[in-house]
This record gives sequence, structure tokens and C-alpha cells, in this order.
Amino acid sequence: MADAVRSIALATRHGKQRVLARPLRLGLGLDLKLACEVDTDQFGRFCGAQPRRLDAVATAQRKAEAAMDALGLDLGIASEGSFGPHPSVPMLAAGIECLVLVDRSCARVVVEQAISLRTNYSAMAVGPGIAIQGWLKQVGFPAHAVMVRPHQRAGEPVHPWLAKGVSQGGDLAALVERAAAASSVGQAWLETDMRAHCNPTRMASIRQLAFRLVRRLRQPCPACAAPGFGLVETTPGLPCSTCGLATRWVMRQVWGCDVCGHRDLRARPDGLQVADPMYCDYCNP
Repeated sequence: MADAVRSIALATRHGKQRVLARPLRLGLGLDLKLACEVDTDQFGRFCGAQPRRLDAVATAQRKAEAAMDALGLDLGIASEGSFGPHPSVPMLAAGIECLVLVDRSCARVVVEQAISLRTNYSAMAVGPGIAIQGWLKQVGFPAHAVMVRPHQRAGEPVHPWLAKGVSQGGDLAALVERAAAASSVGQAWLETDMRAHCNPTRMASIRQLAFRLVRRLRQPCPACAAPGFGLVETTPGLPCSTCGLATRWVMRQVWGCDVCGHRDLRARPDGLQVADPMYCDYCNP
């Protein structure tokens, strides 16, 4: 790293600079600059009003490049997240976060991703007057905000959100009544607001991923010494502890370098050698 402090561009409407600036400054000596004029909603919105046209990594790269263009910098970073069923354990909700760093000075794109069960992602349909305190406690309300819209029958057009970022109980109760009254089925649809500034759990995940990215960029490739050696893919097939057949759980990690292409096969970092039969498609179809 050169003696002069290098600036890195970020475009966000959701306060992600609060958890990215410190790791980048302390770990890499980078000064985070916010590209306030970039409308990141153009790349997709969690509420569904603007669908994401590209996958998460490509979307994050586009956001980083837009920030770089806006500020005239050759280094940028962006974050993107996806939420839904866990890819290996569909009955569990999971969050997938990615950070993409783009460095035009050396034509490099470095990607760090993580999947976690530590998410409050959830949704439910509810009628007016129905107790929802249990669900609200489960999703971390009011520290974690929710969104409200009228529910609809399958096949009907999806209603626009009446409100997002709701974090007051009184407001929520009134919105549920309004949404139910406008619904063809007499119900409101509640969903966790997954925008980072409305979701402390997600913000913490982005912060953890930032430190992982820093560690990756401080890790030289064992073959060519270029920085950024780290996890590039995983290999499924961890055997079931009962029948021995391959499961969808990760068996190995593949670490690699995007400069010289060197690859290393590594065991799972947790040392797990067999999977619980509850995750086996043969023992638990």
C-alpha cells in the first residue's frame, strides 16, 4: 500500500458506510467516500418495486462502478444481499451477503460472500385484531422494522406497500387494519424490512463480511504472492453419518487466486466430516 491514503467509493442509501468505513481504514488504509448522488434503487429494491435484473455479485459490481464514476475514483466497493430458504436446508431461512471490490488500477474484481442462518427474514399474513406479538418478538421488532401491504389471493396482482420501515407498535396496528380493509382476503401481509438501515442483524452481517474481505486482501497467493487469495467456491457431498451417501452439505472448500488461477482444496474449517441424517435426501427424503 502506498504512503498516500487511497480513497474508495461507495454508493448506498442505507447507511452501510457505518460498518464498512472502519474495517477498510484500519485493515487496508483506505478512506471511504460516499457517492450520495447515485440512486442505488435503480439496481433493484428489497421491497420488489424495482426487480433486481442481475445476480447479487453482478449487481454489487455495477453499484461499485457507478460510485467510482460519480466520484472519479478508480477503487470502489458495494454490498448486496439475498434472503430466502437456505440452499442446503430449505426449511430454514438464510441470508446471503456479498461484498465486491473493484480496482480499475489493476483491472481486478474481488468478491467475498457469506451465507448465514443469522437472519430475521420472515413474513406472515394476518387479519385485524389477531395477536402478532410472538412473530414481532421473533423478528426483533421494534429494533428491526417491518413492511405492510394488503394481502391478495394467488394470481391477483401484488399490492404496493402501504409502509416500509415501520418500527412503532401503534403505527403497525393502524396499518394492519388499513391493509386488511384494502385486501380481497381481509388480511394484511407483514414482512421484515431487509434494508440494512432498518435491520441491525443484517448490518452486523455486512460488518463481519467487511472484515473477512480485509483479511482476504491481506492474504497473498502462495503461487504468485498477489493479494486476495481466498474462498472461491465450495464442493458439496459431505457424507451422511448413517448411510454414507453424499448430502448437499459442503465437503470441501476451494481457495483460489484470480490473478494466476492457482487453486487449493481445503477441508471444512469447522472440521465436520459427516452430516446429520436429517439433512440426507435418502435417510430423510
